[in-house]
Amino acid sequence: VQLQASGGGMVEPGGSLRLSCVASGCVFGFDTLGWHRQAPGNQRSLVAVIISGGTTNYVDSVKGRFTISRDNAGNMVYLQMNDLKPEDTAVYYCKANCRGRVFWGQGTQVTVSS
Repeated sequence: VQLQASGGGMVEPGGSLRLSCVASGCVFGFDTLGWHRQAPGNQRSLVAVIISGGTTNYVDSVKGRFTISRDNAGNMVYLQMNDLKPEDTAVYYCKANCRGRVFWGQGTQVTVSS
């Protein structure tokens, strides 16, 4: 299984970014795809997840601002981030669950600063 994330960058408060992750190598399809983030000095934590049936779950701090989605083939997962805040600054990681095993992509830096 391989995960390749992209789309990070620097943006001013109130701006938007869209993260993408290409997921491959899970023969029967990914059970869940999601995004976690880790800010300096903090543990990695869940941002959003989408399961194979389309159900989504978000951490409270991003509800109403972030939207997770996946393509019909189930191999791409996106995180649309709107109204970004400085506290959203972190390295964002794509995470996938394939047949009970967890896989991580490389991180992509998101910096929100004026």
